This record gives sequence, structure tokens and C-alpha cells, in this order.
Amino acid sequence: MYKLGIDVGGTNTDAVILDDKLNVLVSAKTHTTKDIETGIKNAIHKVVNGKNIDVQQIKQAMLGTTQATNAIVERKNLGKVGILRIGYPATASVLPYTEWPEDITQILSNKYALIHGGYEFNGDPIVPFSEEEVRTKLNEWQGQIDGLAVVGVFSSINDDQEKRVSAIAHEILGSDFPVSISSSIGSIGLIGRENATILNAALNKVIKNVTHGFSHALADEKITNATVYLCQNDGTLMSLEYAAKYPILTIGSGPTNSIRGAAYLSKIKNALTVDIGGTTSDIGVLTNGFPRESSKAVTVGGVRTNFRMPDVLSVGLGGGTIVRVSDDGSVTVGPDSVGYAITEKALVFGGDTLTTTDIAVRLGLCQIGDPKLVESIDEDTAQKAMRKIAAILEDGIDQMKTSAEDVEVVLVGGGAIIAPETLKGVKHITKSDFGGVANAIGATIASIGGEYEKVYQYAHVKRSDALSDVEKQAGQQAIMAGAKADTIKVVEVTEVPLAYAPGETTRVKAKVIGEIDNEKEA
Repeated sequence: MYKLGIDVGGTNTDAVILDDKLNVLVSAKTHTTKDIETGIKNAIHKVVNGKNIDVQQIKQAMLGTTQATNAIVERKNLGKVGILRIGYPATASVLPYTEWPEDITQILSNKYALIHGGYEFNGDPIVPFSEEEVRTKLNEWQGQIDGLAVVGVFSSINDDQEKRVSAIAHEILGSDFPVSISSSIGSIGLIGRENATILNAALNKVIKNVTHGFSHALADEKITNATVYLCQNDGTLMSLEYAAKYPILTIGSGPTNSIRGAAYLSKIKNALTVDIGGTTSDIGVLTNGFPRESSKAVTVGGVRTNFRMPDVLSVGLGGGTIVRVSDDGSVTVGPDSVGYAITEKALVFGGDTLTTTDIAVRLGLCQIGDPKLVESIDEDTAQKAMRKIAAILEDGIDQMKTSAEDVEVVLVGGGAIIAPETLKGVKHITKSDFGGVANAIGATIASIGGEYEKVYQYAHVKRSDALSDVEKQAGQQAIMAGAKADTIKVVEVTEVPLAYAPGETTRVKAKVIGEIDNEKEA
């Protein structure tokens, strides 16, 4: 049995094929194309023919993609969304779409309504829930929206009203109509959770295009026996059916795949990872083999959300970053880059632009292109540029460190050739022959994941019961995403006391992983 992993980046589309023991058989790197599907097909074709792989033995195909992020940033292919916030009159002072960029609100239709209902922090109703208002608004919106976002006040404590609205929506708008409920997407904080839910509802069309494109590319290469999975932004996988419900969980999966791939290649569970691409370097943190989750609110395309994302710092340094030499001999590096045009513009490839790759070749760090074309670069200039490169990486690493001690660093990415052999604050740098396609490897070796979060009052609920409940619910999420029930294990549980709420109120979150359910595949 073979596994096929694809990661679609802004510059390159990477592909790998692993055997059933997770050994890398063949890898390939191709340019990302405008229509995405062609780039995926090119990458698949390259790896399949690289070792004459029997495509009928490819049983699993995993895709990591930035398409959801790009759609939000570029305002493309987003669906029309209707928003029902269950929280009138308590939340009327801050309306949906507050602080959103105006251009995206118009694209999403700017349709919203506040419904009587919602809960207090202890789970008691604020005011009676109005089912009549829900039905009236949904009948009014028929044929005008592509997805529905349902958001209830303190639904992280009690999501009954959200679920009731979802049932009514399927009754009125159709059983297959996309409905996103906030309690299964965001965290505590009404506005951030609402924003994430709106984006999730808007991405329904995008995720359909991605999955159809991937499926067509597989079919074109006669790969017909593979079950398809998409990568989540926490370093795990989900089935296409689960992805259709939660497309927003694909945001951030690119950097996450690199972090997971770095962990697999290095066999290190706790370290900093540096993924150097063509344009940027992503610095992440490995904690027990998984990406550290960001504690900050995440802004996507100008919209603040509070759903889970990996803690990644991006700096303007890549293999195509432009190096400039001033008349006085001073050297600057970036942040602009020639990007995917490096094979045309870099000096070592016969171009006319001095890049970080040219510097690395000049100093003998790597052998690509024609080294003779960079012999004219002054040694002093090259050393100055390399010190700048080192300083950018060292500064980024310092920002991500949690202590002053030297750290382990795992270096991956196609642009890793530009990194110096040693860095201040780093005790050891680990590299791999397959580091250039670590993102595709991260996609391929991932397990199915599930996560659940809820607020409990320990004064009324036993702590052990709360932990057991949240772990069970996370397990159910993993099973829905395609995991085998008897393989599920808990990898992380966090408890955050909420000092502003009475009754020992605590936010509890569990993360679990499980093996792919092969019976479901069949």
C-alpha cells in the first residue's frame, strides 16, 4: 500500500509517495499553477512516473492547501452568507460584521438578524428563545444565501439553541444546505467565534472546488482506489465529508504540515522548526511532536477570529530573496523576492538579480545552477549578506523561544540551502535529504484528529467528569473525521480558569488523534 501526499504552496506544489512503513519512496517539486488542479496533476504525474509506481496500490491521498486562506485574502469564490445571532437584545450594541473590511461584507451579502435567546455564563437563558423569528428570517432568505452561520451567546456552555436553529434551517432550506454552528468552530468570545463561523460558511464553495480539483487530478492519473483526506491546521487529517462542514480548519495547514514533516524526518518531538521557502521563512514550535497552538487572536484577510491556529512567525527571507549592494559597500537582504521566478532571475541560473541563493552558492553552501556565474561576487560582500541572513533567522528564532537557553532547530524547506551552518542561540541544527518536501511528508504521515472545547463550572460539575466529557466529545469529532474508534488517544488537555466568572468556571479543551479507519475506506 502506498500513500500519496500533496502540499500546494504559493510558489511550489510538492508531492511524495510513502510505503506502508512510511518510508519515502519518491518526491517531486513543481510550480503551483493558477488553476491549482494542473499543478497538482503535474506533481502527481512526476512522482508516479519517478519510480514507476503502481497507481492501483495508492490507497490514501492527502492534500494540504492554502486555497481557503487565499480565497479570503483575495476575496474570490466566497459564498453568500446569512447570519443568525441568538442574543437579542443582549448583544444589540455590537452588530455582526463590526470591524470587518467593507469589501468582504458586501461579497458575503451583509445579511444578518439578531434573534431573541442566548445563555448566561452559567447556562441559564437570558430571554426565551424565539423559534418564530428564526423561521421568518430563513423563509425570507430562501434562494439568497449559499450558507448559514448560527451564533449563540455562551454556546460554548450550552449549544442547544444553535442546534435547534440548524434543524430548522435544514427543514426550510433543505437537508443538504450548509449550516455552520459556532460552538463547533470557535472558542470563547462572541465576536471572534462569530467571525470564524461566518468565514466557515463562506468557504463552502471553495472547499468543493478544491476537493473536486484534487479528485479530478487523481482520476486523470488513474488513481482510483485512494481515499482522499484534507489536512487540518493542527497537524491532523479529516475526511472530505468533515472538511465540507469545517473548511476553515484547512487554514494554516501549510505551515503545520512543514512542522509535522520536520518532526517526522528528525525524530525530534520538542524543537523549533524553520521552513525556508522561496519568499518567506516560517518559524514554528514543536511540542510533543505537534505544532504549538497560538494563544493570540488570528486575523485572516483583515478579519479577527479565535479558532485554533498554529503558532507560526513568518519572516521575509527565502531562497529567492533579493540581495542589494549599496555604493558604500553596505548590503541589505529582502524582504522582497523573485519567488517562483528564481530559475529565470537568479544569477546562478543566468538571470540578472542577486539573490540569497546566489550568496549560498558563492560561499559553497550548496551546488545548484552554474557556480561560475557567481564567481564575480566579492567574498566580503557575500559574507556581509550571509551575516544579514543569519541575523534575520536568529531574530525570528529569539522571538519564538520560551527561554534564553539555546534550542534545537530542525531546518526544512526548499530554501534551506541559504541557511548558515551555525546560528546564535541554537545548539544544533538538524537537516534531512527530504527537507525540501517536508510539507508534503507532513501531510502524508498525519493521523486523523479531533478537538473539543467547553466551559464547565467545577463548583457544580466534578473536574473528573468534565475532563472525561471533553475527551469523549473530542473522540467523537475524530471518529466523524475518519478515525478508527479503538485507536483514539488523547494528546493534550488544557484547563483555563476564567477568573471573571463565578463557580470555578473553567475552559477545558481536549485534542485527540486516531488512526485512519480502513473499514470506512472500503
